[in-house]
Amino acid sequence: MAPPSDLREWIALLEREGELVRVSAEVDPDLEITEIVDRTVKAGGPALLFENPKARHPLLINQFGTERRMCMAFGVERLDDVAERLTDVLEMQPPEGLAEKLRGLKKLKSIADSRPRSVRSGACQEVVLTGDDVDLGLLPIQRCWPGDPAPFITLPAVITRDPRNGNRNVGMYRMQKIDRRSTFMHWQIHKDGRADYLFTDDRLDVAVALGLDPITAYSASAPLPKHIDELMLAGFLRGEPVELVRAKTVHLEVPANAEIVLEGYVRRGELGDEGPFGDHTGFYTAPEPFPVFHVTAITMRRDAIYPSIVVGKPPQEDAWLGKATERIFLPAIKMTVPEIVDYDLPVAGVFHNCVIVSIKKAFPGHARKVIHAVWGLGMLSLTKSVVVVDAHVNVHDYEEVFFYVGANVDPKRDLVVSEGPLDHLDHAPTLQFVGGKLGIDATAKGPAEGTRPWPEEIRMTAAIRELVDRRWQEYGIGGGSGHAANGRRGALRQLLRR
Repeated sequence: MAPPSDLREWIALLEREGELVRVSAEVDPDLEITEIVDRTVKAGGPALLFENPKARHPLLINQFGTERRMCMAFGVERLDDVAERLTDVLEMQPPEGLAEKLRGLKKLKSIADSRPRSVRSGACQEVVLTGDDVDLGLLPIQRCWPGDPAPFITLPAVITRDPRNGNRNVGMYRMQKIDRRSTFMHWQIHKDGRADYLFTDDRLDVAVALGLDPITAYSASAPLPKHIDELMLAGFLRGEPVELVRAKTVHLEVPANAEIVLEGYVRRGELGDEGPFGDHTGFYTAPEPFPVFHVTAITMRRDAIYPSIVVGKPPQEDAWLGKATERIFLPAIKMTVPEIVDYDLPVAGVFHNCVIVSIKKAFPGHARKVIHAVWGLGMLSLTKSVVVVDAHVNVHDYEEVFFYVGANVDPKRDLVVSEGPLDHLDHAPTLQFVGGKLGIDATAKGPAEGTRPWPEEIRMTAAIRELVDRRWQEYGIGGGSGHAANGRRGALRQLLRR
């Protein structure tokens, strides 16, 4: 299945698959939508298209709120299938034979064909509002939580260019509405958008694309190195390039398939107190000075649909954006630290408080090596705690992980306490941006690590497991409730009488 080419195609796919509900009742973007969505997300419910919010345009939300929808967005059965596409590229070696050379050329062509393509016109500019016609009040921008002082744009693709070399950056940064023509731009200290802002002498042009195809929207949230174009990643994952059209009032190109584009600029040194904001950490982030974004134009489709997302105490919709990143970037992490087998970023850990890593342990102290390696990997460098387990442990089974943390860890020997950079939004450290870090070596230990003889772990023989597997399947024994469970219990009794 090919990924959707724009938001309209994506909505149609969701509807065909029973993954979208249209809400015709009038609802208020001020808090009411949040409460509806919060209950829907936690129940594993569908995407919601509010057709009559208290504003001129419909609002789409919870489009990424389940694993199935996230897979549908990429046109795959499993998120790991997306990672395998990147693995093919990352593992390219100099080809030897003719067949290998041809395969390599196809891969290189696929990468080259992923670059964004400029077009003369786009649906995102069917309506162009400038001057006094610019009014953010036309959009159903949500005030999500009671402590938020104003509505926030929460699912933008913010486009800037590095003033030094012209390289494009696309990031997802929340934007607090100030008035009908301006917002704050929440460029955190570790983000590439902030770097572009700090290197500008005076004015930095900014464009904000809203309502993109799901892969391009995801790519704005991806933690890419600064020299890699997010729109090129989107093109590679889509299998076709992102089409761009020149903006009307700023020197930038914007996605032609966007529903809405906000054009404007920030000026160096023009700051205001942004926040508080009910954030994905589950707490309100305190007010801080951030740049002011002045809107010079709003362009849009004639019947534009506004996209939104609610963040807060997990789980929320953004959990599956984070899980997509976890899966997609595993090959890149393994290329850097090849002993890593798998990793998991627990949703409850809000993606920067904890990472669980399994490794092929090869020497004493290996887990400590990996702990420090994780603290040097891109945005994973902000991780507060790292748990390392052996290769056979399923990092996605938190009960299994906790078993080995409890069984294998001597706190005196196996804890690594360090210090380093922390996430901008972490309220726990004494000093903002920097604080303590914890590594936990939950791997099995050998004599070379100064342990007593390590006991053998209890395991059934493979032959007996296979025998019971066959009988288990034969008698249909499993979970469930009611009549089905009673039938299975009867089958189990019959099995045990044999």
